[in-house]
Amino acid sequence: MREAVVDAKVAVQEIQEAVTRTEREIAAQRQQLADAERRGRLAGEIQDQETVAVAERFAAKHRERVGVLERKLVAQRDELGLAQRELDDMQAQLKSAAAAQPSTEHAWRDIEEAGGARPGTDLQDELLKADMDRAAREAAAQRQLEELKKKMRKD
Repeated sequence: MREAVVDAKVAVQEIQEAVTRTEREIAAQRQQLADAERRGRLAGEIQDQETVAVAERFAAKHRERVGVLERKLVAQRDELGLAQRELDDMQAQLKSAAAAQPSTEHAWRDIEEAGGARPGTDLQDELLKADMDRAAREAAAQRQLEELKKKMRKD
């Protein structure tokens, strides 16, 4: 469940970044639209019909692109809202599950007070694990040494 919450947080963040990128794209397209319209007006003032036609084509292209990006932004914001609600729901579920966990913690404390050991928290377990790891490393080193000795005898 915790992994799902982490994944959902990442997804929400990615959607937020996508919304930000789309907003920047809209701003850039609006600027290009304004530039194309300005160029068209300036060309019209000097009666350069070819430049006016080119500017109108570019303005139409940028106007269409702004419309598409605005619809995309609405969809992304809807998706962000949905993802945020799902994340909030998962976090609430995780919180309620965590609230139920203290009873297990209490049970472990009772066992430890009675002289029992909780797996993974016992110092003896840690020392035993360290001893086993050291023994495994020493055995591996011994095997490598034997292999080297065999090679040296053959040469």
